[in-house]
Amino acid sequence: MRKSLVIAVCTSVLFIGCKQNQDQTSSESQAKEAVNLDDFTSMQMTGVEQISIDVDLDGAIKRLSKGVTYKTISNQDREDFDTEAFTGYHAFLEQSYPNVHKTLKKEVHGDPRPYSLLYTWEGKDPTLQPALFYAHMDVVPVPEDSRDQWKVEPFAGTVKDGYIWGRGVLDDKNQVQAILEAAEMKIKEGWQPSRTIYFVFGQDEEVGGAEGAKKIADVLEERGIERFVYVMDESAPLTPGIFPGIEENTALIGIAQKGFISLELAINGVGGHSSMPPEESNIGILAEAITKLEAAQFPYRIHPAVRQQYRYMGPELDAENQPLYAAVAFGKDGEITDLEQQFIDEMAKNEVTRAMLHTTIAPTIFNAGIKDNVLPPSATAVVNFRPMPGDNPEVIMEHVKNAIDDDRITMRDISASTPATNIADASTGAYKMLEKTIRQIWGNDLIVSPFFVVGGSDSKHFQSRPFAPDVYTITAIQLENTEEFKGFHGVNERILVEEYAKSIGFFYQIFDNLEELK
Repeated sequence: MRKSLVIAVCTSVLFIGCKQNQDQTSSESQAKEAVNLDDFTSMQMTGVEQISIDVDLDGAIKRLSKGVTYKTISNQDREDFDTEAFTGYHAFLEQSYPNVHKTLKKEVHGDPRPYSLLYTWEGKDPTLQPALFYAHMDVVPVPEDSRDQWKVEPFAGTVKDGYIWGRGVLDDKNQVQAILEAAEMKIKEGWQPSRTIYFVFGQDEEVGGAEGAKKIADVLEERGIERFVYVMDESAPLTPGIFPGIEENTALIGIAQKGFISLELAINGVGGHSSMPPEESNIGILAEAITKLEAAQFPYRIHPAVRQQYRYMGPELDAENQPLYAAVAFGKDGEITDLEQQFIDEMAKNEVTRAMLHTTIAPTIFNAGIKDNVLPPSATAVVNFRPMPGDNPEVIMEHVKNAIDDDRITMRDISASTPATNIADASTGAYKMLEKTIRQIWGNDLIVSPFFVVGGSDSKHFQSRPFAPDVYTITAIQLENTEEFKGFHGVNERILVEEYAKSIGFFYQIFDNLEELK
């Protein structure tokens, strides 16, 4: 059957309001000297009209549930790659969306494994700046020790209890296929975009995107694209209560991502028998180095994306802390006022909000030894960093060297390091167009705000380049509550059937709304 979707309307990792038990009168007195609270008003859009979109929901459900059955897993060991799963999924998409594949140009890219997809939907006016929609086909593994926690087989594509279940249904095949569902609908109606639209579906987002997204970004840059008017990728889904201090349904739009670098620290010395240990063991030396590094945290600073976030989110948070939020929103980069320092002090108490304020240091792997009575001749550890702008690999390695201060420890970059991205502008027509579309689909009882992504996706390979500074990230699906968010990389990943219809409606409508951009 065809499902009528009546949409009421309106006008990564998340992040994050803070509460403080401080004297309100004192705070307001300081604020009068620093910011004008009369200017700190709501930025929420109002007055968007209701729309109604007809979606083939039953067919879309069958196609998405089938898509989940392809085990397009990204393992950390890149040689452990199931080529048949990806080629099978490619063939399935071609069979499921015939009009898309007749109308759009399809290319396969990736290095050294070519399994990422690039679609080009030619526009009527080649002088208009193009748009790009990004999603990823790969999924994280399902650990064997978690299988008994799943209520369904994770790769069966089960539909029951009003949900579509399975690994990748939320992250991120729902977005891949919702884009294609909407495009298929548009093409059947004889619609063609004014500007060229690209779809990019990556093969290795879950391990950084060096093979897929980076390669396609290279290709598009080489073809001479100077600037995208709009780029969208996945991030946080719409979720009530996802932002502390706001109970309402919230749509967080990522406008910047931190970078990524992993360093391997190693010591190679002399092993021996455990009955005659030296004064310092290799394990002890490396453990001490990690301890020193964790004690030498990078300094806190307020990222410009955080300022944009609190300009939009701040007016919707608790009234007593408006002076702090306003101070951050209207503050100057490179300067920290007393109110901003209070904001930093409070944010630093929470591990999530703390990550917004500095380059993070996270030891993630430690390897040494093979037997309980043998002193290992070597030990290695991996430390992951999520850099703020300006903290490039050279800066980070110098920081590590100075913190450890031990020439016996060697280090090397073992990651496809990526820098922190450009910062998308929340005041642009592209951001406003996205907010309008969100509100056309999910209604007025909704807070929409930009936010600083402390995790990230492989669209950073686009956003770190001059041709795509304004990348906006959001997963266009409504979750019931924060508990459902745990399906990301967790057990019992699922989405509501009815909400998938709205996801398709979102992309259908945003194709139309793109026509408004100049």
